[in-house]
Amino acid sequence: MLAACGSKRSHDVDFYYWKSKCAIGGTEREYFGQLGSKRLFVRLFDVDVNGKEAVPVGQIQSFCREQLPSDDVEVIPVVFITNRTFLDYSDDESIARLASNVYSAVGHFMREAGVDYHEIQIDCDWTGRTRSAYFRFLETLAEQSGRKISCTLRLHQIRDRQTTGVPPVVRGSLMCYATSSPMEGMTRNSILDMALLKAYTANINEYPIDFDVILPIYSWGIVTNHLGKVKLVNGLSENDLQTPMFEKTGDNMFVVKEDGFLQGLYVNAGFSVKIETITPELLAEAKEYLDRQIDRDFAWVYFHLSQGFLTRYTIDELK
Repeated sequence: MLAACGSKRSHDVDFYYWKSKCAIGGTEREYFGQLGSKRLFVRLFDVDVNGKEAVPVGQIQSFCREQLPSDDVEVIPVVFITNRTFLDYSDDESIARLASNVYSAVGHFMREAGVDYHEIQIDCDWTGRTRSAYFRFLETLAEQSGRKISCTLRLHQIRDRQTTGVPPVVRGSLMCYATSSPMEGMTRNSILDMALLKAYTANINEYPIDFDVILPIYSWGIVTNHLGKVKLVNGLSENDLQTPMFEKTGDNMFVVKEDGFLQGLYVNAGFSVKIETITPELLAEAKEYLDRQIDRDFAWVYFHLSQGFLTRYTIDELK
């Protein structure tokens, strides 16, 4: 009855950390502390196929206990594995080897950092074609590690669970963002579009495992050249374009007026730049909808813990 009357439930607030180098400063620690956060999901490395061998790539640098945002934080190591890895690693022997290698690498990182852990999270955009191999990998990793195994869930995996299946994990983390591709040139916000979010989550309460909700606080710029080819510039905001090099042509839209560099990307006059960001108003709308829509307890987990993103919001807006 209270939910029907619009009362707001209380949710824990946690964060992802998704940078190539661990460098957590005072602003991150302040937000983490004031929000009462207890968990930090840290991406340690990716796994991709090189030739026929799955190898770790993009390992995090400078990860150690001294870098953590609080003394009592629970660190959950995250490993991203490409979907195509499970096209090659699909028999029991190769899956067991992959699970052993991932567990060994995670253990090495955590020992070197001096950080205890009780859970491993796997991030993979699996499909109907790879689900059998991926699910067996998750089960094997749980058996080998003796740890809890969680995984990320994409919106299409919630909506299309009859095709993609339900992973054998203790809990999921639902990615309520990337509702469309930024490469498609649509007018909607590809990071988070409310109409698409609602369409994907219409039957969310039928999903059989519990999950937390990941919300975006990041932004990017979509740069389009004269031939219609697109590049993403992560972290870009409208403030970065307040120079004579750019001219605003519409809501979130700019044109390049003179050749130069945009955060390391060389751009020519005539290129267009679309800024996509999550305003406090859009974030509040998404949270209000999901709070009403989901009939179980969950935490908000923000992607991700970075000063440049955090300072766009007040503490109250992130609660």
